[in-house]
Amino acid sequence: MAQIDLSKLATEQINPDTKSIDQLSTIEMVKLINKEDQKVALAVEQALPMIAQTIDLAHQSLQQGGRIFYLGAGTSGRLGVLDASECPPTFGVDESLVVGIIAGGDYALRHAVEGAEDDPNGGIRDLQAHNFDKNDILIGLTASGRTPYVHGGLKYAHDLGAKTILVACSKQLSETPYINVLIEVLPGAEVLTGSTRLKSGTAQKIVVNMISTGTMIRQGKVFGNLMVDVKPSNEKLVERQIRIVQEATGVSRDIAEKTLHQSQRNSKTAILMILANISYEEAISLLSKHEGFISKALASKQSS
Repeated sequence: MAQIDLSKLATEQINPDTKSIDQLSTIEMVKLINKEDQKVALAVEQALPMIAQTIDLAHQSLQQGGRIFYLGAGTSGRLGVLDASECPPTFGVDESLVVGIIAGGDYALRHAVEGAEDDPNGGIRDLQAHNFDKNDILIGLTASGRTPYVHGGLKYAHDLGAKTILVACSKQLSETPYINVLIEVLPGAEVLTGSTRLKSGTAQKIVVNMISTGTMIRQGKVFGNLMVDVKPSNEKLVERQIRIVQEATGVSRDIAEKTLHQSQRNSKTAILMILANISYEEAISLLSKHEGFISKALASKQSS
């Protein structure tokens, strides 16, 4: 196995500002960590054009019947799985629409799986297990930008004709032909040398949140800034759904609850029924015609 030259990776550099962190008081220590964390948002800002391009590609993939896949190892893999798992309750999508895959499988979510990230064929096998195809989009997550497991999956996906994205927190030293979009978020050396669960992990969390949220907005899962496809799967979310209908329409709680009951607990349908003063059946028809966008359905009704 070829030796890895860590000296070339930004994520492995020694941070001169934290060299004495072990000698600081607790409050000085957390202030220093917080100061370093503030660099993350600025680093993400530099990558916004590439993040926007990724959102557009993900939207296109979903429009043609594809899915969004995250692929990573260690912290990066866990962040992908986390974001994917939060999409169904937040946006009301099927669990198969956004998929998070981590090297070593679900066991690796809680335990270190030695060597899993070094196997490029592992990424291929895991994608094949999910019947990954050309209509899907693959987002590889790797702080160092070099993880073989991720690159194996990216090359496989590209060869199938799927769009591929790499999210890295270390400057890539050469172009990679099987990557369509390179998202480089460079927050600088870690507080603890090489501990990419810190700034790099935070950066990747921000990026995947943007990608999934932006894509779902493009899919019509949001009205204004309200999560109108939220699933009322627990008491908090039932209450949130009622408030969403109230906020979107200005009606009383009683009317919101009554209309939600009539709409079979579907926020979008209830909102359109109230704002357009139409029946459940007509609201369903209008939403279907306008790909689930309340604003488009409402404009269509008002112009007719």
